[in-house]
Amino acid sequence: MKKYLEETYFINFSNSAIQEFVAKNVEESDTPMEKTTKLYYAVRDGFWYNPLRLSFTQENWQASEQISRNYGHCLDKSNIMIACLRSVDIPARIHLSKVKNHIGVEKIVEKLGTDELTPHGFVEAFLEEKWVKLTPVFNKELCEMLKVHPLEFDGKNDAIFQAFDKNGNQFMEYLEDYGTFADLPLDFIIQKMEEHYPAEILAKVKGM
Repeated sequence: MKKYLEETYFINFSNSAIQEFVAKNVEESDTPMEKTTKLYYAVRDGFWYNPLRLSFTQENWQASEQISRNYGHCLDKSNIMIACLRSVDIPARIHLSKVKNHIGVEKIVEKLGTDELTPHGFVEAFLEEKWVKLTPVFNKELCEMLKVHPLEFDGKNDAIFQAFDKNGNQFMEYLEDYGTFADLPLDFIIQKMEEHYPAEILAKVKGM
């Protein structure tokens, strides 16, 4: 369990920006479940979801850099969440997968050439002797625009992507599971991007 509490280059939770964000959103007297729930909503709604920001620059993947923006994709927001959890001694790790988006995909397809996103990242936190999945990705405002119920988290049960919108139409679909990682696996992330997205698209985002 120790490795899920460690600070790393990417999960640099001792950074002042991470510490200030945590202090703003949780109380020292909160239970681990309460801290996790509060941080979930702070990350979910505090950063606008933007799946189009890809980067091959290592520094852009540090939690301290990711938290400096008011937007981020699933990997950004998951890494921020993990850094926040570890800063208050809650074991956390990233879980990667491949997903297909069925709603509101026009801009995604235009920019990325596909409605399948990889790798998609979400968080697992160790609470009350079990790993719980949580996905602090789609902010509430975006869900309202897409006519999808916001993904709620109660601290006890898994919160993974909504399968359907409010009208019963398919929304998110999990295609492949890549498993969990104690640290952000940037080499693996880049490998999956290079295998999946057209080379001309990746050429535009290298170094961003």
